[in-house]
Amino acid sequence: MREIVIVGHGIAGLTAKDTLRRQGFDGHITIIGNDLHPPYSRPALSKAALSPTMDLSDTTLPPSSSLATQISETVVGLNTDSQFVTVASGDQYFYDGLVIANGTHARRFTDHEEEYTLRTRDDAQKLRARLQEQPAIIVVGGGPLGMEIASGATSLGCDVTLVHQGLPMCAQVGPVIAGFLAQKAVENGVKIVDALASSVTRSSAEQFTVELDNGREIYAPVVASAIGDSPNIQWLQDSDLLTDGKLVTDSRGRVTDNIVAAGDIACFNGIRTPIWTSAIEQAKTAAGGLLLGNEAPELSFQSYFWTDQFGVNVKVSGPIPHNGTPHIIEGSLESGSALLHWSESNSAASINYRIPVPRLHKLAKSLAPTA
Repeated sequence: MREIVIVGHGIAGLTAKDTLRRQGFDGHITIIGNDLHPPYSRPALSKAALSPTMDLSDTTLPPSSSLATQISETVVGLNTDSQFVTVASGDQYFYDGLVIANGTHARRFTDHEEEYTLRTRDDAQKLRARLQEQPAIIVVGGGPLGMEIASGATSLGCDVTLVHQGLPMCAQVGPVIAGFLAQKAVENGVKIVDALASSVTRSSAEQFTVELDNGREIYAPVVASAIGDSPNIQWLQDSDLLTDGKLVTDSRGRVTDNIVAAGDIACFNGIRTPIWTSAIEQAKTAAGGLLLGNEAPELSFQSYFWTDQFGVNVKVSGPIPHNGTPHIIEGSLESGSALLHWSESNSAASINYRIPVPRLHKLAKSLAPTA
């Protein structure tokens, strides 16, 4: 294997490139991506873009020292027989090994420019510029991204309505922390509507109509959709790599003997986990799987993610604590600073208590039940 092509220069693609070099690959690496900005942290976008005190340059990642040829193009096709990738200009790039890590795109209701999504740095720039005009905005979706957009919009002086069926953030952090965050959202002026958005249409030149599943309609000039993502698999439709429309890998990231996948696009070991830390660990594993095959270690890591919203910082380590009452290790929810642990799932979470990530992982491990 002397020629490796990496499709995607987000964190999964960059991590795969660096891991290949660290593991001794001294051949040629070509990394292809269509984002013209220097590599940046996607999770930081919703914090920096909508904060009055932060700049988007704060999201830029440190430069990598590992060598690769960078191609700024959109990949449009793959021929697994001849082993080449085709880009929009018509150029083709041969590979011995291929890493697929070109992520996802945001789902949306319309193509109207006043419906905003937040996946790229350009998205963040556009949303920030519009919200600085302080329009009324409807945020559809109450996961981490939707709540962070709602938080940023309120800090910029917007009138914010958030539409989400059930308790926002509950699927990500469980009912205890989700209830705490929802209370903070309401205290900051967010109107939470417990419903499913059936449709979003641009009903006039001035506003959107958001139709809810209970028959109610609400209106605003701006909509931000945070309703999930779809893998960027269009260029793979004519390949033989998809299984029921999904890019499925084994536990080492392998799709075939010389093709691996990682990050948001991949159903890694059959499961898609669109989390920043997961993309990093998947890319490390997939790079090993490409070079070493069955000799490479399988994916094994402890999940971790964080969110900043309404003045509250939340970090979660370990399996998502859907249910159960946590043990309060330090502080209290009432004070807004607490360290929590769920013994049944061995998960730990901190709220507005800025402890280093390694300590959080160590704590979760130390509290694990023993046989």
